[in-house]
Amino acid sequence: MKPVILAGGSGSRLWPKSRAALPKQFLSLTSDNTMLQDTVARLHGTNAEHPIFICNESHRFLVAEQLRSKQVEHSGILLEPVGRNTAPAIALAALHSTKNGEDPVLLVLAADHLIKNIEAFHSAVEDAESLANDGKLVTFGIVPTQAHTGYGYIKSGETIPYGFNVSEFIEKPDFETALKYVSSDKYFWNSGMFMFKASRYIEELEKFNPTMLDVCKRAIETEAPDLDFIRVDSEIFCTCPDDSIDYAVMEKTDSAAMVPLDAGWSDVGSWKSLWETSEKDNYGNVCIGDTILENTINSYVNAEERLISVIGLENVIVVETKDAVMVASKDDSQSIKNVVNQLKTEKRPEFEFHREVFRPWGSYDSIDSGARFQVKRITVKPSEKLSVQMHHHRAEHWIVVSGSANVTIDKQTQLVTENESVYIPIGAVHSLENPGKIPLELIEVQSGAYLGEDDIVRFSDRYGRVNSK
Repeated sequence: MKPVILAGGSGSRLWPKSRAALPKQFLSLTSDNTMLQDTVARLHGTNAEHPIFICNESHRFLVAEQLRSKQVEHSGILLEPVGRNTAPAIALAALHSTKNGEDPVLLVLAADHLIKNIEAFHSAVEDAESLANDGKLVTFGIVPTQAHTGYGYIKSGETIPYGFNVSEFIEKPDFETALKYVSSDKYFWNSGMFMFKASRYIEELEKFNPTMLDVCKRAIETEAPDLDFIRVDSEIFCTCPDDSIDYAVMEKTDSAAMVPLDAGWSDVGSWKSLWETSEKDNYGNVCIGDTILENTINSYVNAEERLISVIGLENVIVVETKDAVMVASKDDSQSIKNVVNQLKTEKRPEFEFHREVFRPWGSYDSIDSGARFQVKRITVKPSEKLSVQMHHHRAEHWIVVSGSANVTIDKQTQLVTENESVYIPIGAVHSLENPGKIPLELIEVQSGAYLGEDDIVRFSDRYGRVNSK
């Protein structure tokens, strides 16, 4: 059995924690691990081989670093040049896993789900594998706990060994319809998790969406390894139809089966759902970070940097980060996506980035800025190096706080140590490297007429970013 872990998605309803450059699957929301790391960890105890990961091009280093930090071995990180929904992503994984004549059973998982009962999950996976080996395309149906209108539903049909044939896939219902579903034992939440032989998925996709399969085949014919990553042909893949596995295959095939899963599952799709699945105090509150609550009940308060005090409120969500505070009614937390859309329309940085931005070499935190200056705290991991680059519109001062730096300016290299500084003029070709065994911490002061991140011309880069901004 080979897991396929889908690590795309934006998680916009969990803003301001989740952002385009750091979506929820890479955050620690339900444990000390990130959701991606928890998805991998819950495979322990199954017969799973090393997983295949699928992610957006822009998130590739996040995936690689989070796997490296937990010493996770994998079968490759497939990069989607553009998002085309789940059906093409799974097709790439199926084609990749069969290229050497093998035909593994694929366990398709989202990287951003919560599952509390690991034993129940393992039992359901074992049952699904039996059905998949018989040629079924299996989905996992979640035993519903409430009349939820945010999930699609699956209606069970004829009983078969280990589960049921699928009678019907149903779109997200209204509340009255959801109440009827919950009172019946025939309806289950659609989890978005699947299991089938790679060849069976390819066969059914060819039957119901041959154009999609043809594009994926041509795109992956020239797959090229790049560090931990597997790249497909971008120009070809961009022509692929956009569709989910449910619409493209599962709702059309006559081989769909369902295994029930009652394991404390949630897709953590909103702050309200995170409140529902978290441990609460005697007043129904979930408090994370430095918080003081007075006469407040049934609320979720998450403080990242500062003290948050909430007084005399009920059913509210309060989330604070370094650069934003979000306050919402718990019952209207789904509307956060409207705020995110406004941020995107206005091209505000809070849509895409946190104040602290992670890079493959480390991170930078934008701690102050003005009309013609910007101050960042930069951390470079041991033995890592930033690209050889230059800027058209800004000069930079670097002050080393801890560690040591090899700084190259116009081919002249010098060692800069603690309490020392160096100046990089506008137009100078320069690079920064940490030659030591501890993190390099420095303060960067930028000055100039334009300070945007796109004022970077890269000449060489060990992370393959020469042709990107």
